[in-house]
Amino acid sequence: MPKDKGDPHWQRLRQGCYLGYSPSVKKVGGTWFARAYNPDTNRYSRKCLGDYGKLSGHDVFKQAKADAETWADTVESGGVRAASLVTVSDACEAYLREKPGAIAEGVFRRHVYSDPIAKVKLDKLRRHHLRAWRKRLEETPALLTRSNKGEKRWKKREKSTVNRDMVPLRAALGQVLMEGLPNTEAAWQEALKPHKGADKRRPLYLDKAERKRLIDAMSEEAKPFVKGLCLLPLRPGALAKLTAGNFDKRTRSLIIGYDKNDNPRQISLPPVIADFFANQVKGKLPGGYIFSRSGGAHWNKDAWKHPIKKAVGGTGLPDAVSAYTLRHSVITDLVRARLPILTVAQLSGTSVAMIEKHYGHLVRDDAESALATLQL
Repeated sequence: MPKDKGDPHWQRLRQGCYLGYSPSVKKVGGTWFARAYNPDTNRYSRKCLGDYGKLSGHDVFKQAKADAETWADTVESGGVRAASLVTVSDACEAYLREKPGAIAEGVFRRHVYSDPIAKVKLDKLRRHHLRAWRKRLEETPALLTRSNKGEKRWKKREKSTVNRDMVPLRAALGQVLMEGLPNTEAAWQEALKPHKGADKRRPLYLDKAERKRLIDAMSEEAKPFVKGLCLLPLRPGALAKLTAGNFDKRTRSLIIGYDKNDNPRQISLPPVIADFFANQVKGKLPGGYIFSRSGGAHWNKDAWKHPIKKAVGGTGLPDAVSAYTLRHSVITDLVRARLPILTVAQLSGTSVAMIEKHYGHLVRDDAESALATLQL
């Protein structure tokens, strides 16, 4: 970079934060700087922001201003980011410390830490880095099944899966980076925009009789777990992690401690379902899983897939039936029963917006039927 002459021309952005510009003596343009007051040292710190050569016009000032303010926030807060948050990997680890969760941790482990994106410095991160990472993610096949012998089967990664896998990284970067100007290389966030229309409704629905047929066809080991999926609108992973200590027989209450959003919630069970859970926890210590496999291990995605697929094959049900089909079917029945959408969302551990998006058409159908009764 050409040597700049003299002290930068400074503009005060706010108290303790300044943006500086030093014209170049050898070419058109110049170099931008940030200056911020450090309360720990009672002195001003200075940082070179660069020349923003790929931007033009007013976009240069806007980006320099945003970068200066972001850096000033770091200095004023004790320089946490400057000291420990250097790379994308650092940002992901910091995110997990702030918001621990198995889903985000799994995405980072599988798709970030071992990828070239992990070592990219946050100050140098640009849209093309994340576009390249996204392309690698989309080209990575998704695990379909694992046989009893450990053999794996793969399939092309769906757009909806790509959308979900991008969420944790977008959230981690959003905690430490300002969004860049649209349509510039600094606009890192644009590379992580979700595919539109990828998250479609789950069309496969099993009525109560079909669910009963599936339960009856299950192995004795898997039958209680699958019946649990048919009684509550929980994610399979959340049901699998329930322990005996999460269920209180006296109050018929169940605490869902592990779930997608990692926010524990408590639900009250009707007597018929409470009795079923009471039978499952008999003789188990508080830390034991309510629905355990042989040996006491909990169920997981690889373990419940095969028993369900095997049972489906002998019942004449659609081949695409999965554990999530049962959750979808239960939520559908609750909405059809005219349970308030807010209550359905609370029971299932999701947002009202998601319930309205995927099941709102059921409410609209019921509203049309009700309106039809008003005909004179």
